[in-house]
Amino acid sequence: MRISSLFSSVASALLLVSSVNAIELDVNSPDSIKKAAKIAAKGVFKEYPGDKPGGIPGLWGDPYYWWESGAAFGAMVDYWYYTGDTTYNKITTEAMLHQVGPNFNYMPPNQSKSLGNDDQGFWALTVMSAAEKVYPDPPDDHPGWLALAQSVFNSQTVRWDPDTCGGGLRWQIFTFNNGYDYKNTISNGVFFQLGARLARFTGNDTYAQWAEKTYDWTRAIGLESADYKLFDGADSLKNCTKINHIQWSYNAGMILAGSAYMYNYTDGKVPKWKESIDGIMDQMKIFFKNANDGTPNVMYETACEPNGKCNIDQRSFKAYLSRFIALTIKMAPYTRERLLPLLQNSAKGAAKSCTGLEEGTVCGLKWTESAFDGWWGLGEAMSALEVIQGTLIDEVLPPATAKDRGSSKGDPSLGMGGDRGFRDPTVSPTTTGDRVGAGFLTTLVLVAIVGGAYWMVA
Repeated sequence: MRISSLFSSVASALLLVSSVNAIELDVNSPDSIKKAAKIAAKGVFKEYPGDKPGGIPGLWGDPYYWWESGAAFGAMVDYWYYTGDTTYNKITTEAMLHQVGPNFNYMPPNQSKSLGNDDQGFWALTVMSAAEKVYPDPPDDHPGWLALAQSVFNSQTVRWDPDTCGGGLRWQIFTFNNGYDYKNTISNGVFFQLGARLARFTGNDTYAQWAEKTYDWTRAIGLESADYKLFDGADSLKNCTKINHIQWSYNAGMILAGSAYMYNYTDGKVPKWKESIDGIMDQMKIFFKNANDGTPNVMYETACEPNGKCNIDQRSFKAYLSRFIALTIKMAPYTRERLLPLLQNSAKGAAKSCTGLEEGTVCGLKWTESAFDGWWGLGEAMSALEVIQGTLIDEVLPPATAKDRGSSKGDPSLGMGGDRGFRDPTVSPTTTGDRVGAGFLTTLVLVAIVGGAYWMVA
């Protein structure tokens, strides 16, 4: 994600006062969870301009980058999946179709100045969720949700870059963007997870081969350590020999769920996927700590919550860890006993943070505070929604496949067209034109990250 300037939305002292309208949550009651999720979902749209005069469908706008809008609509697909509430379906469908771009691969030209592989990929995960969760199909004159996910995947396979660091996707797609020389875990993690999910849904093993190739590269280059810590990224100009060791929760969640999909796809017969799941679960303890009220194992963003420096992007990261923990429980059921309590305890903490502003139900950032901390916005609301609704994971069917309940229409050649679409992962011919692929932190940002947060991860 981009490293945006810190957007402070700390409320005034008068708005920090807890309200009797706080979200009430009993994690053992599906009805209570659905009521809490409904309140949290309303908070997600508190500042959404996309359905208002002058607004653009699918965009929250400044200070939020385009990718986070895509992630937010993924949360709304999840909301429908968990609760059955169709209140936001029209807005969600409109957003997913409006932002798809002229080539149906989530590359709208007006986002090119900041378009990363991870940004494009988050929108792809949203439509992949729509396909898996049997979300209502788009109109017949539009590609299906599955086809849109395939289109993004196709457009990214041609950006695989073996000429630096032995492979991997760059962060930014276009050479003129700061970040082009950075190869980060999230861009490759999204590609890995999307490939795993497409393999499971379609039964096409070529997707799985791409997923495994990406996973193996991530470990070989050191973005994932031998003991399953997930780091931020590396500079391709130095052949990825210098790793930025900061740890973010969404990287752990992304690779965890991707591994769980591969575990499911291979029927648990390939040891590396269980080893990956178990190893990441062991390392995820860094993202949980006891809350002020004594609740154990409440989720927090280790790299920035303690110092109060979470930027706009980072304030949404717990949403994805929550989402992917829930998916892991479904894809690798043996993890339920270990992971469900993490969701439930975190959901309790999130609900206690939802006492802010005049509504008395606006959710804060730091769930370990057991109260509203004054931080609020799309990321905070989305995170609270995902962790609360994720506790309903036992109440829903597993993600569908083409053979089991899945109805979404696919198109394995959509996105790039012809022989520049879906490719064999064992063949990686690239040209300068093909490698319009993806990412590097500017020198200023690298200095800020390494100097400001390297203490976190050594």
